[in-house]
Amino acid sequence: MKPRIEKNCNIAADLGKEQVNMNQLQNFTKGIIKENPTFVLVLGMCPTLGVTSSAMNGLGMGLATMFVLVMSNIAISLIKNLIPDKVRIPCYIVVIAAFVTVVELCMQAYMPALYSSLGLFIPLIVVNCIVLGRAEAFASKNDVLSSAVDGLGIGVGFSMALTLLGGCRELLGAVWGITIFILAPGAFIVLGYLMAAFNRLKK
Repeated sequence: MKPRIEKNCNIAADLGKEQVNMNQLQNFTKGIIKENPTFVLVLGMCPTLGVTSSAMNGLGMGLATMFVLVMSNIAISLIKNLIPDKVRIPCYIVVIAAFVTVVELCMQAYMPALYSSLGLFIPLIVVNCIVLGRAEAFASKNDVLSSAVDGLGIGVGFSMALTLLGGCRELLGAVWGITIFILAPGAFIVLGYLMAAFNRLKK
């Protein structure tokens, strides 16, 4: 009887682990496809349109935002029970600003060319609605691991979108010589077509 009980407990534990792993996988992939911040939720349009004149700029901005997303989600998930409800948003902004400062100083030191290219958009990550939105909607209500996976998934989705948008604009503008795609109107045109294609494929 006892070995059978232990066997059933082990099976239940294995099923529980599989369920947790599946939930974390869904948590990760939703930020890339189902809740892509650029193509589906249409968030963070300021850096999306402002820095994507090349694939490298888009990738750099995406990775910087992803770092801030993951680290701020982890930190906020850890301290969520210590923050009074009335001041939670200012506290979240302070946490996000700390990690943005880390990214900014590291880029200034080790990637000055990319930092010069991205310019003001790096410190503006502090007020990016994607980062603050995930802190309020997800990290403040979930455990550390889930919050980290959520930030990683959203960050990958955002990086993918910016890199793809920057690559298309660079190809059309710099390689094929259609100048409008390097300029601001080109960003709107390419973004519109990519959003339409992404949502069509998603269905």
